[in-house]
Amino acid sequence: MSDQQRSEEAAQPPTRRVIFALLLPLFASLLSISSVIVAAPVIVEGIGATDSDLQWILAGYALAFGMGLVPAGRAGDLWGRRGMFLAGTGFFGLTSAAAALAPNPELLIVARVLMGLASSMLLPQIIGVIQQLFTGSVRGQAYGLMATVIGLGVALGPLVGGVLVELTPQEYSWRLVFGINVPIGLIGVLLGALWLPRRRAPRARASHNLKQLDPVGVLLLTTAIVLIMLPFIQVRSAWGILVATAGAVLLAGWVAWERWLGLHRPQDPMVDLRLFTLPSYTWNSAILVLYFLGMPAMWAVIPIYLQDGLGHSALTAGIVSLPSGLMVLLLASAVGKRVPRWGTRMLVVGSSTAVFAVLMLAAAVHLMGSAYGSLWWIALAIGVSGFSQALLIPSAQTLSMQDVPERMAGASGGVQQTVQRIFTAMGMAVATGIYFMVAEGQGHQQAMVVSALLIAAAMSTAVIAAIGAARAARWRS
Repeated sequence: MSDQQRSEEAAQPPTRRVIFALLLPLFASLLSISSVIVAAPVIVEGIGATDSDLQWILAGYALAFGMGLVPAGRAGDLWGRRGMFLAGTGFFGLTSAAAALAPNPELLIVARVLMGLASSMLLPQIIGVIQQLFTGSVRGQAYGLMATVIGLGVALGPLVGGVLVELTPQEYSWRLVFGINVPIGLIGVLLGALWLPRRRAPRARASHNLKQLDPVGVLLLTTAIVLIMLPFIQVRSAWGILVATAGAVLLAGWVAWERWLGLHRPQDPMVDLRLFTLPSYTWNSAILVLYFLGMPAMWAVIPIYLQDGLGHSALTAGIVSLPSGLMVLLLASAVGKRVPRWGTRMLVVGSSTAVFAVLMLAAAVHLMGSAYGSLWWIALAIGVSGFSQALLIPSAQTLSMQDVPERMAGASGGVQQTVQRIFTAMGMAVATGIYFMVAEGQGHQQAMVVSALLIAAAMSTAVIAAIGAARAARWRS
């Protein structure tokens, strides 16, 4: 065996350890989204929350998560991703404990907002570390494992929440939904401290110069994100249009500021706008954004239909979601390895299959009104959706970062994830709004069919983007 082979073999276990240390806290942060949705009725009864309180308990997390992604990514690029990751993991565990122990709805809302901020510190660092440490097919495999964790977190959340709600005393069950994150956070900090490599921040003076964090840009962008997302979370009225418009104006102001800063102080912008001149980043980020316009919306309305429409328990709703997680678990890592060769084709197949899966879901729900209806058909459609996710997310994530300089990895990942959060909020607000509107007049079955068709139409835009990315890649080659 050559010295090089021995070196590569010796490096394999640390690689696996690094990925595990990175992805364990990410899994907990994603689990905390979908598990809380299932536990929502118990939270209302257990803590005396109003409908408005519950809305903020659910949405405050997403809002804070979207606000913090780009600044956290920039801070990691400047001052070191390891430290930011460990701080975010520890903060997530502490805020989860605060949520579990909250004595009233107001403090629970505050804890959930802080949990969202803590989660926003994690994801850009994960993308940055993968970009920093791995190349080629190994990088694709790492992003594939990240996609696996994303898929499992979303799919297993309803099951975990359902199990806790069904099998533990009601006064403790919703607290355990939050409390389960505490030991994961502690383990995550320990493993991260032991296994994540130490590396000097790219700019030696960054820790002494807050200007490089671009505080003006942070203020403009975070305010714009809040104003844009708020109408889809809370202010669903004519005022919401004005709020969103103000957010769009501030976003344009942020772009103008970043462009000016890039020309006059090239080291200081939060986001180097030259990032968007990279076709691979722009096209593949667009695919992810458009896919997330529909996919989370599907997961938002399915539990409502299964529990409120069909009368099943939270546990049953969680079990029906399992095929998606299993498909992602089985396929995403293997897909990641093959991205360098087959990535653009898997994008087209994955996005097309996603649309097909939602149409299958609409057909399965339509059959529930006949003798041929069965939860197995719904579970099958969810499984096909998991197959599409396993093809699409690792491929688009890997290809989007292939030309991004390592020094910009955290900020670029934060931008990508922030736009995904905005589109996710839009998709979920529209899908659930239409669901309840149709359900009120025509029943849950028709509401689910209409919502599924709407989601399929939204996700078809990802197919168009995937075809565009494939053509762009062929043109470059």
